[in-house]
Amino acid sequence: MSSYRIKTSIRSLRFEHNEMTQQELADKVKCTRQTIAALEQGQYSPSLILAHRIAKVFEKSTEEVFKINDEAK
Repeated sequence: MSSYRIKTSIRSLRFEHNEMTQQELADKVKCTRQTIAALEQGQYSPSLILAHRIAKVFEKSTEEVFKINDEAK
């Protein structure tokens, strides 16, 4: 059995976009700042809709923002 973990480049993308704060990104994608923090820390997997909204803010594909790692247990 394997487990999947999602890595994101959200933190670096925020800083590349005029040092956007977590709250600013959350406001743009209609979620909470805590959700953005959890995503950045790898503690939360986004819905497909949220992943798409985040990627759109940064003008990237979802695959460029989110990477799925398959880690064998």
